[in-house]
Amino acid sequence: MLLAYLYCAKNWVPLCQVAARILDYDPEHPDMFPRAPHPELADATAGDLRSRLESGELTARRLTEMHLERIEAIDRAGPQLRAVLELNPDALAIADRLDQERRSGRPRGPLHGLPVLVKDNLDTGDRMLTTAGSLALTGAPAAADALAVERLRDAGLVLLGKTNLSEWANFRSTRSCSGWSARGRQTLNPHVLDRSPAGSSSGSAVAVAAGLAPLAVGTETDGSIISPSSFCGVVGFKPALGSVSQAGIIPIAASQDTAGPQARSVADAALLFAVLAGWEPFELDPHALRARRVGVLREPFTGYSEHTDRVYAQALDGLREAGAELVDPVSIETAAELRSSEVELTIMLHEFKVGLNAYLAARTGIEVRSLADVISFNLRRAAEEMPYFRQERLEKAEATVGLEAEEYLAAVARARELARTRGIDATLERHRLDVLVAPSGAPAPVIDRIDGDRFLGGASQPAAVAGYPNITVPAGFAFDALPVGLSFFGRPEREREILAMAFAFEQVTRARRPPGYLPTLDLP
Repeated sequence: MLLAYLYCAKNWVPLCQVAARILDYDPEHPDMFPRAPHPELADATAGDLRSRLESGELTARRLTEMHLERIEAIDRAGPQLRAVLELNPDALAIADRLDQERRSGRPRGPLHGLPVLVKDNLDTGDRMLTTAGSLALTGAPAAADALAVERLRDAGLVLLGKTNLSEWANFRSTRSCSGWSARGRQTLNPHVLDRSPAGSSSGSAVAVAAGLAPLAVGTETDGSIISPSSFCGVVGFKPALGSVSQAGIIPIAASQDTAGPQARSVADAALLFAVLAGWEPFELDPHALRARRVGVLREPFTGYSEHTDRVYAQALDGLREAGAELVDPVSIETAAELRSSEVELTIMLHEFKVGLNAYLAARTGIEVRSLADVISFNLRRAAEEMPYFRQERLEKAEATVGLEAEEYLAAVARARELARTRGIDATLERHRLDVLVAPSGAPAPVIDRIDGDRFLGGASQPAAVAGYPNITVPAGFAFDALPVGLSFFGRPEREREILAMAFAFEQVTRARRPPGYLPTLDLP
């Protein structure tokens, strides 16, 4: 591939000029592909597009066609982002039906007629496949929609296609490369093309950032919505455990898994979340941070990247401007112990085997019926499935002996203590806080398919293990090119308030911007 060649080359500057011509990249205008259609889609919110649909300026069919044209130009050609794994052959027919409903005065809700992309680990009971990026599940589509997908259809969204992801939601190898799957290959970060998109909801974040869809659905067990949303400069919301049904989602860990929205604004994410959760739409208060006590987390959530710390400092200024009362610093006293312990991994390994075996047993038309079958399939098809990294985590999960195992039960109890009672709950109570904030992670590292991801730090784990809500909002850039997000998290009963506080921060800072598709960073 072109980027791999460029990255390994010694004579770098001339090759970047060659890349610019091949990729249709204009060095004088680094924030766009001049010939890519509908550049306004990379900046339009769902609210913007809704207004155009309601006014009659656009139809659902035309809006769908525009996104399909942009996918062809940027995802399939151009920089070849590889964010969209499969397009829905029925998308235009769905849009036509929704247009007829609108003409008849029967719109289904505020997102009626808007395109949405769905991560390829959510079942769609249509002609598209559901594979978690693995070739082992390509024999036949799923029999029915996941409940979350059913709610998307009921709300009048146009299911545009499925997004690429880190294969098996990044639970295959200990040194996997985020955004890579055997079925979809490597997803690229649209801000800087040789940089990681993070994972596992890589394609969903990239698609929203690049204007391939205004809305997307990702899933998270720990970091899989928050990290790619931060890396790609979009909003990502991991709901509280149980707010969105797990039914029909290829599992990792039932005690942590959830689907959630990825969007270009907090308001859009809130609207999509309401659909996924089966809630009525709700308003967000732009003044929601006024007089709120916000806990500023430091150690161990800072100090791993001076670039992240600089953006964090700017974000704290934005919180103050929005009227928040910062309590700085506060600490989750169990955070370091949670991070260094094996309790989360132990839970995931046990729950993955049980959950995946149950899921596969219910699928028809595919050649694997269990985790053991998946492991054997990968060994037989190693040249395609494992050219860069192996399947150590699948093998460790297969060695577990069920959810009655003493090791598993002890890990569950310990995780609840570290993440909830002595973790987030204790921190909020001790300082009388409304919410906790921390940097979402480091700037995106260079893609490395051979040695895998380089992880410096992040803030997703406490909320993920606790099953608590977490949202990342674009907060700034490293080197004026790599996005960095700010995370807000707290108790499950405060989901709407957390969304509102993130919205208030966004209204003050407005840090998000469309990607620049730089081939690489031109560093001194």
